[in-house]
Amino acid sequence: MLAQISEFAVNHPFLVIAFAVLLGLTFFNEMKIATQRFASLTPAAAVQLMNNDDVVVLDVREPSETVGGKIAKAIQIPASGLSKRVGELEKHKNKTLLVYCKSGARSGIACKELGKQGFEKVYSLNGGIMAWQDAHLPINKK
Repeated sequence: MLAQISEFAVNHPFLVIAFAVLLGLTFFNEMKIATQRFASLTPAAAVQLMNNDDVVVLDVREPSETVGGKIAKAIQIPASGLSKRVGELEKHKNKTLLVYCKSGARSGIACKELGKQGFEKVYSLNGGIMAWQDAHLPINKK
């Protein structure tokens, strides 16, 4: 069997290289997920957390993106300015933070930044406000 694998590798080097690259990328992604200091929550899990815990909701979208509304009582600090304005969240350091953006990408970056700043109970809303709306959950338009 080892001879057949060697023969295949010699006859199909591009396939072997592509397989090795995909395997490496998969491993890298899994390690990245395993070492992140925050968890991602579905909208349903986020609602459950909000109902059972003292949660501070943080909207990291840009002001122009919030025209359609936001989750009730959310504090809005754009991800682009979070490192400069993290002091505004110091009083909430011992509380649970639920961070969201439009689709979930920027909230992950914001959660990493908050983790570096010493926030321990940080969650990212998986899918962002789009997933929240798809789940037909309420949005505050004020």
